[in-house]
Amino acid sequence: MNVLLSRWQFGITITYHFLFVPLTIGLAFLVAVMQVLAYRTRDEEWERLTRFFGTLFLINFAMGIVTGIVQEFQFGMNWSNYSVFVGNIFGAPLAMEGLLAFFVESTFAGVWIFGRNRLPPLVHTMSICIVSLGTIVSAFFILTANAWMQHPVGYHIVGHGAGRKAELTNFWAVLRNSTLWAEFSHTVLAALVTGAMVVLGVSGWQLLRRNTNVTAFTRSARLSAAVALICVALVIVTGDIQARLMDTQQPMKMAAAEAVYRTRSGASFSLITIGNLSGQPIFQIRIPHLLSLIATLSWNGRVTGITGAQHAEAAKYGPGSYVPVLWVTYWGFRIMVGLGFLILFASAWALWRSRRGATRPFELGRWTLWVLVGCIAAPFLANTAGWIFTEMGRQPWIVYGLMKTGLAASPNVSTGYLIGTLTGFTLLYTVLGVIDLGLMAKYAQRDLGGEEPEPAARRREDVLIY
Repeated sequence: MNVLLSRWQFGITITYHFLFVPLTIGLAFLVAVMQVLAYRTRDEEWERLTRFFGTLFLINFAMGIVTGIVQEFQFGMNWSNYSVFVGNIFGAPLAMEGLLAFFVESTFAGVWIFGRNRLPPLVHTMSICIVSLGTIVSAFFILTANAWMQHPVGYHIVGHGAGRKAELTNFWAVLRNSTLWAEFSHTVLAALVTGAMVVLGVSGWQLLRRNTNVTAFTRSARLSAAVALICVALVIVTGDIQARLMDTQQPMKMAAAEAVYRTRSGASFSLITIGNLSGQPIFQIRIPHLLSLIATLSWNGRVTGITGAQHAEAAKYGPGSYVPVLWVTYWGFRIMVGLGFLILFASAWALWRSRRGATRPFELGRWTLWVLVGCIAAPFLANTAGWIFTEMGRQPWIVYGLMKTGLAASPNVSTGYLIGTLTGFTLLYTVLGVIDLGLMAKYAQRDLGGEEPEPAARRREDVLIY
């Protein structure tokens, strides 16, 4: 019971925190690009756009800090056995993230905020670029720790029983971990897509209102659509690389993603399944050989099924079930992939419709602009689904092949304490979420001068309908 409550508490807090992380990385990058464009062109519109979207970045950055601090403490409070086991390995990347990357972000964010009109323009521009770099470096060190949980390397095991723990033997092997580089590139690119879709959606909202900043928000819309299109295409490529690594390193996760039970060559991929995932579905749409192509890059590649993976892991690690929750892995994978393609089409459509040149209005119909506003939610849902799939698809392991989740929780934490903190965190995060959404919505609706725009009567001739 305690392990289940600890998992729920950690799952809720990390899922909530992970809503802010990709947006922080993506907005920092786009604000830095806008700041560079403002510096190079000496164009006041780019400078005003930098301030506008910079405000959204700072709100999100602050919320990420608050939720991230709580996340760190849970390792020691609810997962002390896990912390003892991995502490020698996790200490270095987490310390580097906190002492190097996070302090760099915070310091230069302050320089950027308070140095406007006080620092030379080049120094002020470089400060936000360093903030953007800091967010990416921070993600690298966090993912170094996570990738080691997915594919442990550069270690040896010492001790026995309760005193058993992993000790670092080769830090460079940890940094060269193939899982790390696939996961890092995929996650950072997805974060850039998140920031780009938020900028595109907010720009679409501003264009729907036909205020006096049409030219400026046309620029931000074009920039964000281009970034989203390029990055989501690269996300698909890096996701394909991750899938092949997963098939080699965690065959059970690949089998669970497809809910395929028998080992097959030339395995098909099911786009959708209605009914029982364990073998008797009511309805399925399948694409022949696609799963083999995803997993092995071969038309008739061999994909290990759940039954085969279960037998292999039981023989290697001992009796027990090594099958994760299938409906979570199956639908989590499809939500992630489906929303990724939705973002690809939406960003490509927006960029194509704006092809008339940088000096012309962003001529999209009202329905298209509304779709772009709605697509703000798409990357957040895709990121969350992908993260849940990655972590729950590894179960029952907390460190793959080395430590099961059931053995990782703190032994002396009471059920009452867990229920109380789970309830408290859920309520607190709900309140923080409402506050964050309110602030983001409020500042996203302001004009570039920082004032609330006056409601304007919309005339039919003001709107281009396609």
